[in-house]
Amino acid sequence: MRTTVLKIKHLFIIAILTLYASCNKDEPLPPTNPPVVYAVGYQGNGTVQVAKLWKDGVATNLSDGTHAAYAEAVFVTDTDVYVVGYEGNGTAQVAKLWKNGVATNLSDGTNLASAKSIFIQNNDVYIVGSENNGTNNVAKLWKNGVATNLSDGTNSAFAESVYVVDNDVYVVGADNRKATLWKNGVATTLMNNSAFFSKGAAVYVTDNNVHITGHTTAHPFSLAIATTWTNGNLANLNDGTNYAAGESIFMEGTDEYVVGFESNGINNVAKIWKNGVATNLTDGTNNAFAESVYVVDNDVYVVGSESNGTAQVAKLWKNGIATALSDGTNSARVTAVFVK
Repeated sequence: MRTTVLKIKHLFIIAILTLYASCNKDEPLPPTNPPVVYAVGYQGNGTVQVAKLWKDGVATNLSDGTHAAYAEAVFVTDTDVYVVGYEGNGTAQVAKLWKNGVATNLSDGTNLASAKSIFIQNNDVYIVGSENNGTNNVAKLWKNGVATNLSDGTNSAFAESVYVVDNDVYVVGADNRKATLWKNGVATTLMNNSAFFSKGAAVYVTDNNVHITGHTTAHPFSLAIATTWTNGNLANLNDGTNYAAGESIFMEGTDEYVVGFESNGINNVAKIWKNGVATNLTDGTNNAFAESVYVVDNDVYVVGSESNGTAQVAKLWKNGIATALSDGTNSARVTAVFVK
C-alpha cells in the first residue's frame, strides 16, 4: 500500500513538473504595446493652412481654419501631447502652444512670431522660436511661458531647435546669418569666417557631445551644403555640387541620423544620412523634403512631404518605406515626428 502511495505521489510530481515546463515553454510572452507615432504639420483646406496632428496616421485639426496656422514640433510625455507652431490673427502671426489640443498664445500678436521647437524636462516646458521687434527678428526662449530674448535685436536672429540635459539648455539657430549655439543663453558662433553664411537647424545632446545639423553657404548666391557640427567641428554631408540642407538630427547610441534634402538639379530629393552615408528616400521624380527623424529600437521614422505633381503629400517613411498621411487633394507637409 505504501509503495502504491509513493508511486502515485511520484507520478503526481512528475505530472506537475511536466505541466509547469509545458506552460513555460508554450506560454506567449507578455504583450507589448507597439510605439505610437505622433506627427505634426499642416494642410490646406482650400483657403488657408490648418495646423494638424497625426496620431498613428489619424489626423486631428489643431486650428479651425479661420486663419493660416502651422504646427512645427511635437513632444509627448506619459500623459500629454504638446505641439508648438504659429497662427495668424488677421494682422500678424502668433507663436502658439497646443497642449492636448488646447491652444495657448506665447506672443501677444502685435508682431510676427513663431515657435519652432519644444523640449520637456522635469515638468518644465522649453520652447524656442523668434519674434519680430519691428525691425529684426529676435531669437527667443520660452520657459513655462515666460519669454527670454537670446539675441539683442540688432541683427535678425532665429532659434530653431532646443535640447535640455540636466540644467543645461542648448538652442541652435542663426544670428546675423551665422549658425549659432546658445548654451544657457550664452551664444557661440559656429562659423566665424565672415565669408560664410550658415544656419543651425537642429540639436541633439548625448554623452556631453553636442550634435548639430544645418547648412552652410560660401556667399549669398552659392549653393547651400548640408552640414553637421559635433562639438563645434564641421563636417559636410554633400560635396556642394547641388543645393542641400540638414533639417533634423537624432543619435541612437553612437549612430548619427540626419535628414534633409538635396537637389538633383531639377527637384529636391528627400534624404537620410546615417553616419554621413546618404540614402535617398525619394527617387527625384517629384519635389520632396525630409523634415524630422526619430529612432526607436532600430526602427527609423522620418517625416516630410513629396509632390504628386499638383500638391505636396504629407509622408511618413518607416525604415525607408513611405506611407502617405494626406490624400494629395490639398497640399500638406509634416514638419516633426515623435515616437512614444
